[in-house]
Amino acid sequence: MGGASRWWLHQALESLNLSLQGKLNIFSGDPLLILPQLAQQNSASSVVWNRCYEPWRIARDGKLKAVLKDQGTEVESYNGSLLWEPWQVLKKDGTPYKVFTPYYRRGCLSAVQPRKPLAMPDHIKSLPLCADSMVLDDLQLMPTIPWDTQMKARWDISETAAQDRLDEFVMDELEDYREGRNFPNKANVSRLSAYLHFGQISTNTAWHRASDAAALIDNESSIDTFLSELGWREFSHYLLYHFPQLPKDNLQSRFDIFPWAANTDADLRAWQRGRTGYPLVDAGMRELYSTGYMHNRVRMVVGSFLVKNLLIHWHRGEEWFWDCLVDADLAANSASWQWIAGCGADAAPFFRIFNPVTQSEKFDKQGDYIRRYVPELADMPAKYIHAPWLAPAEVLVAAGVEIGTDYPAPIMDIKESRERALAAFALTKNTV
Repeated sequence: MGGASRWWLHQALESLNLSLQGKLNIFSGDPLLILPQLAQQNSASSVVWNRCYEPWRIARDGKLKAVLKDQGTEVESYNGSLLWEPWQVLKKDGTPYKVFTPYYRRGCLSAVQPRKPLAMPDHIKSLPLCADSMVLDDLQLMPTIPWDTQMKARWDISETAAQDRLDEFVMDELEDYREGRNFPNKANVSRLSAYLHFGQISTNTAWHRASDAAALIDNESSIDTFLSELGWREFSHYLLYHFPQLPKDNLQSRFDIFPWAANTDADLRAWQRGRTGYPLVDAGMRELYSTGYMHNRVRMVVGSFLVKNLLIHWHRGEEWFWDCLVDADLAANSASWQWIAGCGADAAPFFRIFNPVTQSEKFDKQGDYIRRYVPELADMPAKYIHAPWLAPAEVLVAAGVEIGTDYPAPIMDIKESRERALAAFALTKNTV
């Protein structure tokens, strides 16, 4: 796990342990040795778990199931994190879908409705804390330097907080979700992704809570859009299950010859630090580093900027997001970067290149999002905050901004970089 995910996991385990009255047992090592031993020590007749869908976990769990059965232990695994199992939704010929809309509209919505979540149990019978259990701090999940200050202030990490966040979203923000989700300064996105990833709330709960809100919400298209976003999360896991090479290999093999730029270290560092000279990109990258999260509209813009304007391989973006996102998820991270790079299943066309200036003018018109995360531009008028290098000298002086000193000049030209990207893409068109 990356640093931000490790940080979240520490808080999540701390909250879980508290809810179990301090009885959370923690072990570190080979599960093929530890779990069978625990089952024998405690005379367990059965071992159960919720399935994971990452390729290495599928292989591990298969071996674990065989070891436990060999020693006479009953084993059951369940779906606790997806609305539909990946093998439940297939085309008529038995092959997996590669395009989202038919997968979701034709495949998922015609399948069995997602199960309704069970209520919290009144009582959980648990063993006392084992003498050889580790304590949470032994896992060394927390950072050694205090880069998490703003993250602490941003997040409440518990199952109760996840339920409260869902209630707040459904009651106050879902009504305007369809349009409002595009504006990074508006509170119209669920911000549930990390809670979903770490199992602090289930996708089924989110699905049914939103569906049940139809009686209270006039804008039914917002409900449909939110449910389809949950469907996109499903699609990412579906792709990872059926195409386990997703995290590393282009699903469209013609991109294997794509001419990525060389000697990109300086550009990559500028992008990572939020010092590209394009305010919306820089605001997003700084939001990411300081809070462990980035608004979805801005994720698309910064991703497009990296792989298309800078011609830096999507692997570099995937790696940085993996380390910085509290909701870093192998399936979603891989599928989304392949989508923005144009090389995935049902990917955005490569020639769809997000212009960070026009995106900023459209979705952060007054520059409020930019001012929050790029404070050196806080006094720039809205007319010029999206492209401050074009502002008249007197405007820059009045705002206390010197381009190249207080705020960087653009690291490349948008128009020229777009033409370079399209020329690079043209080289892949005649390959199979």
